[in-house]
Amino acid sequence: MIEFIIGEKGKGKTKVLLEKANREVKEATGNVVYLDKNTQHMFELNNRIRLIDVTNYPLTDADEFIGFICGIISQDHDLEKVYLDSFLRIAKLEEDNIDIPAVVAVLKQLSSISSQFSVDFIISISVTKNQLPEEYHTMVAAEL
Repeated sequence: MIEFIIGEKGKGKTKVLLEKANREVKEATGNVVYLDKNTQHMFELNNRIRLIDVTNYPLTDADEFIGFICGIISQDHDLEKVYLDSFLRIAKLEEDNIDIPAVVAVLKQLSSISSQFSVDFIISISVTKNQLPEEYHTMVAAEL
């Protein structure tokens, strides 16, 4: 399953994502990972959530990002949820001039990975509902 927290930059998506992660980890039976562009929120996350600063790894494009996700999953068979903050940045997708077809291609890969390995992805992404393709509108958990 994929869920989205959407809205323009600076609207509070990260706060909503952090709250959601902290609330849901209490009911999780498996492991939870939070991917971000830094470790700024380390002390805001429940200690059961593993924070990974994606910028510490030499990822250069979206394909490498998908490989990174697969690597995380391959090392943790109990992985239940992955929270992705600042999705466009950590997935190496253009932030300023969003290439929607490229974003959709990555989302389709994540959807396939989610189904195959039973891992939920909760994604914070700086887009409006109008920018998000209609097929993903039902997956929006929060719009800011």
